[in-house]
Amino acid sequence: MLLMDILAYFDITMLQLVMVFVVALFVGLNKAGLSGITLVVIPLMAAVWGGRQSTGLMLLMLLTGDLFAVRAYYKGVVWTELRALLPAAVAGIGLGALTGQIINDHQFKLLIAIVVILCLGLMIFREISGTQFKVPHNALFIFMVGMLSGFSSMVGNAAGPIFAVYLLAIGLNKKNYLGTSAVFFFIVNLLKLPIQIFVWHSLTWKVALLVLLTLPLVFAGIRLGIWLVTKLNEKTFRWLILGLTAVSAVRLFF
Repeated sequence: MLLMDILAYFDITMLQLVMVFVVALFVGLNKAGLSGITLVVIPLMAAVWGGRQSTGLMLLMLLTGDLFAVRAYYKGVVWTELRALLPAAVAGIGLGALTGQIINDHQFKLLIAIVVILCLGLMIFREISGTQFKVPHNALFIFMVGMLSGFSSMVGNAAGPIFAVYLLAIGLNKKNYLGTSAVFFFIVNLLKLPIQIFVWHSLTWKVALLVLLTLPLVFAGIRLGIWLVTKLNEKTFRWLILGLTAVSAVRLFF
């Protein structure tokens, strides 16, 4: 009876509710250090909830996870990198917000799929290249990375792989990588919040209340992620994530 009341109150289907809970768990896993794992559920969330609505729901969950990540890793942040990347990221967020205003929801889903597949390709390329994968470290390239990260984050919450590949390619150690990523995405996600509320109108108080119900799963995902990082073969796990992401992204095209 309680379950039916929840579905009726939020005016959602059982599939939508299940998808929200699954995404909450994956967001927790992502914030615990399993970078890229949310790519698996981003296309599925868009298919079930619609393009813009799915990004708003995920944004609130991501901000919850960001609080944990910043608290845990902020001491490792490399402020010079952050200051160089953030202005371009803001421009990317603005471009993403404008794009979201001028396309319909079907086109928005396709855009999310394209962004996810591009991120996926970047991750696969890095896996194949291994330690040989290097990137330029000049002002123009930094601007491009920041711009793409902001745009991908705005339209699909999918900037993680772009940012991760860049930070790893310039040689940041684990502590600096985790700290810089945590603070960057916390700031970026905060900047996206007013756009989701006042421009895209994809966040309401009911959506916020629904996300509150998922918080235990976000924190459960964080705990599970910390455990998995120590137990799983990292390379096998990454290839599993890449395969699942490819399937879920292609799903959006059909």
